[in-house]
Amino acid sequence: MVCKCRKGLKSLLLVTLLLLMAATVAFAFNLPGMGKYDKVKPVNGSVTIPVSKVSDGKAHFFKIVEGGKEINFFVVKGSDGILHTAFDACDVCYREKKGYEQLGDKMVCKNCGMKFASARIGAASSGGCNPSHLPAKIDAANVSITVDDLKAGGRFF
Repeated sequence: MVCKCRKGLKSLLLVTLLLLMAATVAFAFNLPGMGKYDKVKPVNGSVTIPVSKVSDGKAHFFKIVEGGKEINFFVVKGSDGILHTAFDACDVCYREKKGYEQLGDKMVCKNCGMKFASARIGAASSGGCNPSHLPAKIDAANVSITVDDLKAGGRFF
């Protein structure tokens, strides 16, 4: 009889521990810097990101919550030395809501596997299976994106 109680107690402790670990992981991904997306808030109708934060050649993913909807985008410095901005959604595959990941100097659609050189991301690459263009104003200090431009991409999310 003692054995059955101990087995039940061990099982209960194991399940409790696993649930606690899962809750901790879920909570951690909602903390700034712990998930794929850094949450940004607009000020005076635009989102501003310091160039120094996104100039390392790595894709930096951001999200804004507008009208109850999360709109995701990324900024990446291409091999051409220029910062490129796009929604984290493919013009074709956006319905799958998988977005992109970086592989070297390429952004890869997580749905279809198409690869796009980061230097080619922009207005000239819109349409078809490409990262959806997100207009931005980029100067020496900041990347600025208007809330209106972000809202225009809301259909992808």
